[in-house]
Amino acid sequence: MHFNLILTVTILYITRLCPALCGVNPVTCLLRGDPQPPGLFKDGDFIIGGAFTIHYYLKAENRTYTRRPQPLECSGSMDTRELRFARALQFAIEEINNSSDLLPGITLGYQIYDSCASVPMAIKVAFQLTNGFDLVYNNTESCAKSAASAAVIGESGSTPSISMSRIFGRFGYPQVSHYATCACLSDKRQYPTFFRTIPSDHHQAAALARMVKHLGWTWIGAVRSDSDYGNNGMASFLKAAEEEGICVEYSEAYYRTQPRTKLKRVADVIRRSTARVIVAFLASGDMRILLEELSQEPPPPLQWIGSESWVTDPGMLRFNLCIGAVGFGIQRSVIPGFQDFLLDLSPEEVLKSPLLTEFWESSFSCSLKQQTGSSSGLPACDGTQDLRTIQNPYTDTSQLRISNMVYKATYAIAHTIHAIVCKDKQCDKNIQIKPSQISEQLRRVNFTKNNYPVSFDINGDPVATYELVNWQRQKDGSIDFVTVGHYDAAQPKGQEFSLSRAIIWNDGSEKVPASVCSESCPPGTRKAVQKGRPVCCYDCIPCADGEISNETDSLGCHACHPEYWPNKERNKCLPKPVEFLSWDEILGIILAAFSIAGSLVALSMALVFYRNRASPIVKANNSELSFLLLFSLTLCFLCSLTFIGRPTEWSCMLRHTAFGITFVLCISCVLGKTLVVLMAFKATLPGSNVMKWFGPVQQRMSVLGFTLVQVLICVLWLTISPPFPNNNMQHYKEKIILECSLGSAVGFWAVLVYIGLLAFLCFVLAFLARTLPDNFNEAKFITFSMLIFCAVWITFVPAYVSSPGKFTVAVEIFAILASSFGLIICIFAPKCFIIVFRPEQNTKKHLMGKVPSKAL
Repeated sequence: MHFNLILTVTILYITRLCPALCGVNPVTCLLRGDPQPPGLFKDGDFIIGGAFTIHYYLKAENRTYTRRPQPLECSGSMDTRELRFARALQFAIEEINNSSDLLPGITLGYQIYDSCASVPMAIKVAFQLTNGFDLVYNNTESCAKSAASAAVIGESGSTPSISMSRIFGRFGYPQVSHYATCACLSDKRQYPTFFRTIPSDHHQAAALARMVKHLGWTWIGAVRSDSDYGNNGMASFLKAAEEEGICVEYSEAYYRTQPRTKLKRVADVIRRSTARVIVAFLASGDMRILLEELSQEPPPPLQWIGSESWVTDPGMLRFNLCIGAVGFGIQRSVIPGFQDFLLDLSPEEVLKSPLLTEFWESSFSCSLKQQTGSSSGLPACDGTQDLRTIQNPYTDTSQLRISNMVYKATYAIAHTIHAIVCKDKQCDKNIQIKPSQISEQLRRVNFTKNNYPVSFDINGDPVATYELVNWQRQKDGSIDFVTVGHYDAAQPKGQEFSLSRAIIWNDGSEKVPASVCSESCPPGTRKAVQKGRPVCCYDCIPCADGEISNETDSLGCHACHPEYWPNKERNKCLPKPVEFLSWDEILGIILAAFSIAGSLVALSMALVFYRNRASPIVKANNSELSFLLLFSLTLCFLCSLTFIGRPTEWSCMLRHTAFGITFVLCISCVLGKTLVVLMAFKATLPGSNVMKWFGPVQQRMSVLGFTLVQVLICVLWLTISPPFPNNNMQHYKEKIILECSLGSAVGFWAVLVYIGLLAFLCFVLAFLARTLPDNFNEAKFITFSMLIFCAVWITFVPAYVSSPGKFTVAVEIFAILASSFGLIICIFAPKCFIIVFRPEQNTKKHLMGKVPSKAL
């Protein structure tokens, strides 16, 4: 910006102040340099300037600084498409001049220049148009003043347009571009007099980013022109892409005047990349050079996404590398009569313009300058040449897109002049128009031409409308532009983009090609960004235990409700299975079978004892306590059934209290029997009357007393903090253990400790009585039974604490059954065996030890 300002001031000093200070008459104008002749020219009452990129290079010159530099001169091949743009300006002016409604009685002229896509030439053209000198027919060194240019249409490129606009802006001189799309040109503080009929890249970049996101591409490459057009356009795209969550593997820049080594490096980056989609924000000339380089060593198939500069350029269709390319282009249009205007060129008319002469001679490979040939060796044109017989971008009017932008720009300037110099269809061509008047009036322009609206917003931009263009192979094998959708920025947000037909991709199918750094993470996983890589490169990490993700590419997993657990895929929370020892599982059936079998055994033994109640062995073993013990053992076996099945409030209270009371009753009976044995032998000693203190009544009272203590403990337990059903979700994460919570652990362990004390006391007494003389000493069997009982319940404690889930209940049932079976087998099995199988031993003499006994 500062450089351009200094340049402007310097030139003003040289052209305005220096002659006066040096003694030169300021009225006399002397040309200090070589003027640039226009390529196309027509005089008129008001002149419209034009600047187009008809060539892409300036002729190189070695600067020696010892002689005057040569005049700037374009080089390279001609872009006939740009020539068509220039002639669109001619055509529009001819239409306006022949119109009776627009500028009647006034003739518009034009001066059209070739800027060579270079900033130096663009600046030189800008100053010539601003000065308004007659540089065409004046062959002297004077610079006679001609009609000033009312406005300028151009330039085609953003960088030359920026340079020209900085100069025009200093003088309030209006510039309307047909092809400069850089979003930076919308800044009215820097470019106050710049207008354009083509939308800003701000809209195109946002539209491209939305399209890429819509198609599911998150891993792309990017290449751009190293110019204002490419750099600003790509910057806008990358910003929009970042907001859409799109990652860019690489972003390379190239300009056609840079060394070939830079071009080869950019091409190699594209060949080596893993991204299958590449967004190209390049000028048409840069894109052509890049594709030529890539064609020498074609990369894997790529899906090209193009900017409007090249994606609708017919000259690009020869590159099969871009088959299936998609991009936003300016809307296709129809300009009536334009094709005939382009083709109706006579050799005489062509010779008047150096640009048309070059075009004619390159198209037909003949020379118009000499009938017998020219110094270049080309044969003379014989007059039979006809533009209708050739096909090139100049003659192709099937894709009038940018040409219509020139057409609309010309009419916008004409309408502006009309609003200033005409009133009631009367126009005054002698009115002196100031450039600022045209700039101000351009902001208010609003008309429709050939059904195409023309207007400018506060930034000098039109409403952004695009066509989504797809390169599709036709039936004859050729490639053509096919409109597959539209984009209209005037529509509500979210409705700007519409697709009208299927897109054919680079593989010839309608299936959208994939281009991702990492495949999508399925439900049940979350994304974890790979260290040092873009966010689109990630690993899919399975959700942790208890967490799920139910959407693709989830950034995180969320925990299930405590009563739920993920399924195998970890994409859904399912109710946790509730586990308890049920009646229909094998373990429950087995334990229930043993419980019922044990109770039946106890009842069977009671029946045997009852039927043989008068036998000596039954009488000798305190039949009343024996029956009570068998009854309590039956209850012990049956109480284990309360531990099976779904825990309820009542079953939880019943199982522990029933277990505690029945076992105390059982141990009390065993203790009573042990005391009876001890007392019985004590009573045989001379002078002993101990049995009268431990008769049947005392035995019953002792059993009742011991049992009432346990009943009291259970009542206190149930009153203060009773057991209750509880969903245990701490032991297992993936399932719920439905168990009976103890309520009060003190109450539970008090019950067990009391049972243990009675059992230990019984064991000690039975152990002391084991040596008493008797052929059938019951104390021995009680000792064995108590030994088994204590061993079972001692091992029960660690097993109970360490067993998980329903196995805790199974351990408790097993301890009940094992201790019950131990008691019934050790105490009653030998007696039943004698009663049933050895009746001869069921005699008082045998029991008293007066008959030798057989080994049992």
